[in-house]
Amino acid sequence: MKKLILVRHAKSDWPEETEDFDRPLADKGLKDAMNMSRFMKSNNISIDHFVSSPAVRALNTCKIFNQSYQLNVSTADQLYNPSERNFESVIYDLDDSVSSVALFSHNNGISNFANSISEDIFHFPTCGVAGFEIDCNSWSEFDGAKKKLLFFYEPGKI
Repeated sequence: MKKLILVRHAKSDWPEETEDFDRPLADKGLKDAMNMSRFMKSNNISIDHFVSSPAVRALNTCKIFNQSYQLNVSTADQLYNPSERNFESVIYDLDDSVSSVALFSHNNGISNFANSISEDIFHFPTCGVAGFEIDCNSWSEFDGAKKKLLFFYEPGKI
């Protein structure tokens, strides 16, 4: 069994003269990311590896989560402005020694991908987190594997 955790970046700001890629987190986003990461850690949600979009708001959300988890972090360009296939390409690149991974990305891609692997239709709010159990021993088996939603957390409801 593998575990896939999808995390939408926390609430961001859009200061004047700032490109989309470089948008920082808003104060609310910083607070939500800290609260969510502590909530997950205190509820014993184990994660082996973090992979983030390189965009500032996603990578900073990942770094805040990593204050709780202290893991290796990598970035994947495919997680910025992602399609469903982009998520799959990142998953297929994972080493099989990774049992549980968290991917930090953006809407609409993250909601579309989550809905493509789950019958539980939902829309990710900023800093929303969904965890899935993937019935496989190798990430290369992801596409054909049975997937089950384990949890869906929203920052306003934890």
